[in-house]
Amino acid sequence: MIREAEKSDAARIAEIYNYYVENSFVTFEVDRVSEDEMAKRIQGCLESDLPWLVAEHKRSVIGYCYASPWKGRCAYRYSVESTVYLDISLTSKGWGTKLYNELLARLKKRGIHVVISGIALPNKASVALHEKFGMEKVAHFKEVGRKFERWIDVGYWQCLI
Repeated sequence: MIREAEKSDAARIAEIYNYYVENSFVTFEVDRVSEDEMAKRIQGCLESDLPWLVAEHKRSVIGYCYASPWKGRCAYRYSVESTVYLDISLTSKGWGTKLYNELLARLKKRGIHVVISGIALPNKASVALHEKFGMEKVAHFKEVGRKFERWIDVGYWQCLI
């Protein structure tokens, strides 16, 4: 089931995200995110009238996705940045596709025109997921992040909806 995130989901969402913080370079955060901080992030997204969705399977949150404002200037109000994370044990099982299907449908209903996603590279699975939805690579920034004693590139994909 895909549904809107609730404050009570913050602990589980933080747990999913913190795996990536501690074990991968797909996020550039280096410190764990607390339940309270995650609840604030969810609330901020919802206050921007943008969706934060969770995938629930067997009564447990197994992944999430959301859209956040692309930039703060008013002319960017029809553009958002999308993010998706899944429980590491449930990747490559179609949940990312289910989450993105629902996210894009809700964004379209809200009148959003552009969806942009940043991907730490290399990341074949994330690139494939985003390109499945018609996103095209529009930028590549070399060595803009440093984590785990290595430089990391970031590519940006976008689609018009």
